[in-house]
Amino acid sequence: DRGPVFYKQTRLTEGGKEFQICKFRTMIRNAEAKTGARLAAEHDDRILPVGHFLRRTRLDELPQLFNIWKGEMSIVGPRPERPELAAEIEKEIPEFCYRLKMKAGLTGYAQVYGKYNTTSYDKLNLTYIRNYSLLLDLKLILMTPKIMMLKESTEGVADNGKASDSRHPGV
Repeated sequence: DRGPVFYKQTRLTEGGKEFQICKFRTMIRNAEAKTGARLAAEHDDRILPVGHFLRRTRLDELPQLFNIWKGEMSIVGPRPERPELAAEIEKEIPEFCYRLKMKAGLTGYAQVYGKYNTTSYDKLNLTYIRNYSLLLDLKLILMTPKIMMLKESTEGVADNGKASDSRHPGV
């Protein structure tokens, strides 16, 4: 659509610090101008044709290597959440803030064992936080390429805004 290739968005990392995450843009420009912050839906008309491919293969995440290089993220850790969505989730799940005890990561437990549409509770990553180890990080790094090729791991939320599948409890 002749818009910018890269997209920056405010996210949270360790200690609640905000940073600008860098991704390949997969949606139309100003996709949330009318609706405000919301997750992509299963049949979201805001997603560009090339965006479907980038999301399905998770290649839209590659520019986050720049965030890792800058020290804002690590390779493994909880996914960085948007401040406004995190605030909403914390109203229902106060423990959600525990994710901020660690630096946000490009890949992690929820990304490997969950889906894009995994429930907020499952994205909490308590399993990862409680069992953190270098061996677990290595295992998650090695499992990430396989996950990138699974279509079902990148499905959007149902059109009603809820996770359309939460078969991965404890993620």
